[in-house]
Amino acid sequence: MGLVVLKFGGTSVSTVDKIGKTADQAIYEKKQGNKVIVVVSAMGKSTDKLVAMAEEISEAPDKREMDMLLSTGEQITIALLAMTLKEKGHDAISYTGWQAGIETEAVHSNARIADIDSARIESALEAGQIVIVAGFQGITTDGEITTLGRGGSDTTAVAIASALKAEKCAICTDVVGVFTTDPRYVKKAQKLEQLTYDEMLELANLGAGVLHPRSVEYAKNFRIPLEVRASHELEPGTMIEEDLTMENTKVVRGIAFEDQITRVTIHWKQKEAMRVSKIFTKLAENNIDVDIIIQGITGLGHGNLSFTIKTSELLATLAVLEESKELLQIEKLESEQELAKVSIVGSGMVSNPGVAAKMFEALTENNIPIKMISTSEIKVSTVVPARKMVEAAQVLHDQFELDK
Repeated sequence: MGLVVLKFGGTSVSTVDKIGKTADQAIYEKKQGNKVIVVVSAMGKSTDKLVAMAEEISEAPDKREMDMLLSTGEQITIALLAMTLKEKGHDAISYTGWQAGIETEAVHSNARIADIDSARIESALEAGQIVIVAGFQGITTDGEITTLGRGGSDTTAVAIASALKAEKCAICTDVVGVFTTDPRYVKKAQKLEQLTYDEMLELANLGAGVLHPRSVEYAKNFRIPLEVRASHELEPGTMIEEDLTMENTKVVRGIAFEDQITRVTIHWKQKEAMRVSKIFTKLAENNIDVDIIIQGITGLGHGNLSFTIKTSELLATLAVLEESKELLQIEKLESEQELAKVSIVGSGMVSNPGVAAKMFEALTENNIPIKMISTSEIKVSTVVPARKMVEAAQVLHDQFELDK
């Protein structure tokens, strides 16, 4: 008898009918002889509705009280799912995050899991029950309820799978697996049978919304096999593990893209005045994430530094830099909005030179301007005009023959 952890997102449990189908998936795994834990999110858009109500009261609701509020969403789902399973003739029990022993750091709205006391879950599993756990939430050592932030239910599922040494953690979602790129925009996108943790982590960080990066990182650190598959179908999905069991013939495995990117450029009259480390220290102190970075020095000795941020962070970024303009000896600040990032990812790129050149050639031939470039061992990212984002993804999908 093995242990399987299933995670279902909000759209998969958005109605009583869908909760019934989710129960059927848990029952199927139980009938295969497995012990079963199901981690669920709040129903549909219920979290958004709770946030909207809070914002009617305050423009900046208290974070502790927001965690108290938002944690109720998952509590509704776990109770309804446990009731459904019992009606279908299978013993089940629901646990909130704190009842399940999920201890977090003392940070409201974006806590990290510190430890899991799995005794209560294990006892229920030994009694033959299907255990339903609320995702996205936990409790501090002081008894304060916390939430885990975006992707928190994925992280809950992987953390529980790690704590109980599950054979597999299945992230059940609206799609049948991870695709070579977003099939909503690129019709030739193909489902991938396998990915490495590193490939999935890069794709998740670069804009692929199937999995949250933190959950993939957790799975990689604790070697938990992940499967991304459809919520209410039995079709095999995409397996994410350390190594591929099948020969990987594709150098590039996937393409990720995201818009709402802005480039900020700082100019100095003289390169000696550049205070690069202080720039990023100031931004970090204000919790502003910086992505692609390019430093340049002109023939006249002028210095410049460009970096990308989320467009939503632009006003905060400019405010921080303007406030420190004299201290940092900045001559001029510029920003360019309506940009996007398009990236190719593949573990085979390490041993195959010329991939970047092939990428740039395809974009240039299709008159897609390349504004910035960033590389790692298994990915190459380019910043392009937002209006060219989807076209760039399609061009690169064709260039690397990902439809075959």
